[in-house]
Amino acid sequence: MSNLALALRDSSTMLRRNLLHARRYPSLTLNLLLTPIMLLLLFVYIFGDTMSAGIGGAPDRSEYIAFLVPGLLLMTIGSTTIGTAVSVSNDMTEGIIARFRTMAIHRGSVLVGHVTGSVLQAVISVVLVGAVGVAIGFRSTDATALEWIAAFGLLVLFALALTWIAVGMGLASPNAEAASNNALPLIFLPLISSTFVPVDAMPGWFQPIAEYQPFTPAIETVRGLLLGTEIGHNGWLAVAWCLALTALGYFWAKSVFNRDPK
Repeated sequence: MSNLALALRDSSTMLRRNLLHARRYPSLTLNLLLTPIMLLLLFVYIFGDTMSAGIGGAPDRSEYIAFLVPGLLLMTIGSTTIGTAVSVSNDMTEGIIARFRTMAIHRGSVLVGHVTGSVLQAVISVVLVGAVGVAIGFRSTDATALEWIAAFGLLVLFALALTWIAVGMGLASPNAEAASNNALPLIFLPLISSTFVPVDAMPGWFQPIAEYQPFTPAIETVRGLLLGTEIGHNGWLAVAWCLALTALGYFWAKSVFNRDPK
């Protein structure tokens, strides 16, 4: 077999393995998925009128739903990839990755299987959260089909970027608990972004913290695409962040994975 055929065969085997693990042990994925859903329901039904009045000047829960859902879609990706860090760390600490290193399989297929499986789970989670948003009133009537495709493509690219970062965290962590703690910024950063309120509504000293991070330009781009509004410079900033994080995570994970075990 050619190297490409071998890589595809072994990567698909590792992908099936990770999907089977996710199906047999769904509690971690479900727990992480519940976080953005609960935040969506909380901010819409408890704080929705107050938050919309603070942003737009008049209580309008439907407008706040439209503002909130795009940010929570990105937050869902961050939440889901924490499970990736824990899963990779478990494989490291339980010795299965050390066993894979001794087997006649394509070396990169182990990481590719984790990444592909995690991206698929993230996309499914985004669809579920989006369905909840639609059920409670989110509408995207001003977006064209091309804008929908662009928004979905950015979400997948963002999921790929965070997944590689999570894989690196999992490989570098001594145990699953440490991996979960190390991956907490993937949930914390959306909380200090433009998910819940616009950046210009924040205190002046805090605005640079919210603006100069990967989640805010991605949120503003998805929000603009789904609502049919201008995205300005956020589009290329979001893509640049995604490419940079993907490269960083890939080379970090590859370096740790290829490191000789102690």
